[in-house]
Amino acid sequence: MKQSIREFFNSIKGKRIALIGMGRSHMPLISLFTKYGAEIIACDKRDEEALGELADKARADGARLSLGERYLDDLDVDIALRTPGMRFYCDELNALRDKGTVISSEMEIFFDICPCRIFAVTGSDGKTTTTTVISEMLKKQGYTVHIGGNIGKPLLPEIESIQPDDICVVELSSFQLISMRQSPDVAVVTNLAPNHLDIHKDMQEYIDAKKNIILYQNKDNKAVLNLDNDITRSFAPDCRGEVDFFSRTQSVENGAYLDGDMIVYSRNGERTELLDIRDIKIPGMHNVENYMTAICAVWGVVEPENIRYVAREFGGVEHRAEFVRELDGVKYYNDSIASSPTRTASGTLSLYDFKIILIAGGYDKHLDYTELGDVICDKVKTAILMGATADKIETAIRGSKKYSENNPVIIRVSDMAQAVDKARECAVSGDIVSMSPASASFDLYKDFDARGKHFKALVNAL
Repeated sequence: MKQSIREFFNSIKGKRIALIGMGRSHMPLISLFTKYGAEIIACDKRDEEALGELADKARADGARLSLGERYLDDLDVDIALRTPGMRFYCDELNALRDKGTVISSEMEIFFDICPCRIFAVTGSDGKTTTTTVISEMLKKQGYTVHIGGNIGKPLLPEIESIQPDDICVVELSSFQLISMRQSPDVAVVTNLAPNHLDIHKDMQEYIDAKKNIILYQNKDNKAVLNLDNDITRSFAPDCRGEVDFFSRTQSVENGAYLDGDMIVYSRNGERTELLDIRDIKIPGMHNVENYMTAICAVWGVVEPENIRYVAREFGGVEHRAEFVRELDGVKYYNDSIASSPTRTASGTLSLYDFKIILIAGGYDKHLDYTELGDVICDKVKTAILMGATADKIETAIRGSKKYSENNPVIIRVSDMAQAVDKARECAVSGDIVSMSPASASFDLYKDFDARGKHFKALVNAL
């Protein structure tokens, strides 16, 4: 049963609330919650010097601080909101649970009190583009759309401005979903493959977290699932409402599929030839999949002509096969969002029918690079590798049956500046250089956004 916004804010008056992690989703909550009479303790493993202006801002907004390595020791609070990347079953949170503290999150509270329909998207790859395309289609239809979650801005701080006739479009990570006990009106799962195994205890925990997006739906809700992915397809029996499948490989009775170059939407076997994939402005078959996914999500809410308009006009999302510049006949692309082997293989390396120069490597999330090695041998003429996963990627390339000496050429570098310099040195007119790391960024950068912006700055300075 959903709470109203007013009921929630009345319920936190006089409560002690810990915000664990002073990041973008928690900082705006300090002033919001204190306005309604809550006592806020802002908690972070970083010390005051490392936090800098954030610490000053938190105090100015009414919080007291608990900082440093032992920042959660002796914490006495009624409610604790965890930062999404924090292990859900870590010792510190378990100790708080044992004390009777309610463990929640910004997104869980948002789902509890949001007054309008929620469309939510999860998956291993394609989440952000699909989320953005859905929001663009809904906006073109005339809705007031609030987009957030794992992308954009946190939505709970905006809750007082959200109206019942609006629509919220939310991207959800496994870290957010692991503790969710509410599901959205429309739940979308793009695909599932091993990811974030540095945080989740195993693949099953990762899958179970993702599955929460559909488990609490009702008969009036809709789920959109990838028929071509074994894991997402297996969610269907647990769906209580309408299920739409999308598929690149076969026709479906309810959902979207590819028939030659035409995306067809089918409802109870009645076909609508909706969109020629050559009209989709952003390139790649993975983006055809993203459009099929979005079409299923908005069908019956957005008119076909508005779907086609977005396909023709939407130019893509930053850091996703983003064109940076052309210099001396060489085109440079920023695909920093590709933080897994499957994302690089199905994204950047599926876009071109000739071999490219690839910059890859980064933080190790304990993923398997074997299959990526085969794809790199097929699609890459020079692989420029850096970061913690460079050894894994090189081993996968050299271990591939498709590898032969200097096919591809493998170059090791220590940082992005060296990588860009080497790429320019190797490239000739007509080449594509793509930074698509197949790895997370945390060994060298705060996040993929910082990595992508640094790459673009280096390329633009050439």
